[in-house]
Amino acid sequence: MNKGGVGAGSGPTAAAATAAAQKQKNLLQRVDTDITNMVENFNTLVNCARVSDQPFRNSQEAFRMEMCAARVVQSADSLLKLVSELKQTAIFSGFASLNEHVEQRTVEFKQQSEKTDRLLEKIGEQAAASLKELENHYYSSVHRTMTTDN
Repeated sequence: MNKGGVGAGSGPTAAAATAAAQKQKNLLQRVDTDITNMVENFNTLVNCARVSDQPFRNSQEAFRMEMCAARVVQSADSLLKLVSELKQTAIFSGFASLNEHVEQRTVEFKQQSEKTDRLLEKIGEQAAASLKELENHYYSSVHRTMTTDN
């Protein structure tokens, strides 16, 4: 019954590993996208910071700078949320890894227990055979017949 549980545990574990790999890939893509957006918007922000002689142009550039600054803040916020999600994933992945390790150790200890049981059974059989041999030798010995004759 327990052997079926161990075999069944490997299927969901493989599925969980695949899901974790896919999630990691998605998280890395999000990191790349957010960092790329942040760098592009910062470059645009720096380029817009030039002062122009025309006043209407300055107000257009100021509005454009505000938009880029808002996008930089939005990208930074997205990265912070991503970091929080990564922390949660690391915590829960740690538990999954710990559970897997516990299951592995349980299987190892079960195998060790079975091996020990077989060894004790073998030792018991050898002890019984030796005891039987000693009894036969004792009952057929000359020493026993001398003590019973007295």
